[in-house]
Amino acid sequence: MAKFITLIIFVVFVGGVGALIGTSFSVDAWYEALNKPPFQPAPAAFGIVWPILYVLIAIAGWRVFTSEGETPGWGLWLGQLVLNYAWSPVFFGAHQIFWGIWIIVGTLSFSLAFISVTWDKDRLSALCFFPYVAWLTFALILNISIWLLN
Repeated sequence: MAKFITLIIFVVFVGGVGALIGTSFSVDAWYEALNKPPFQPAPAAFGIVWPILYVLIAIAGWRVFTSEGETPGWGLWLGQLVLNYAWSPVFFGAHQIFWGIWIIVGTLSFSLAFISVTWDKDRLSALCFFPYVAWLTFALILNISIWLLN
């Protein structure tokens, strides 16, 4: 039962902080005025994708946190989460498109390293990060495109 409660705490924390940051630093007039590439997703897509990704990120973190013995990847999981949370304030809050790119590069690097260190010990945790890495790769391409167009 304690492990299940810990999972709920992870999901609520990861998703809750993500939602709080996302609603605090969201699309505004500055962003609307930017030139965007034709593959820019509809705003509704972000509201669908991020809750799913945050649940998967939370599950991976919970599994590593509650694993017996050594917890490979815990620092990498925390690092990617801090960078993930930093992107919206930097991009939407500070209007720093270029630095947003580097935050995504860092998040992607931590996430790929997390997959690498957890693959043999906890494959499910690693697999939880595959959709996240795919989305981060898309976000990186989108962020670079916006930077180049503006």
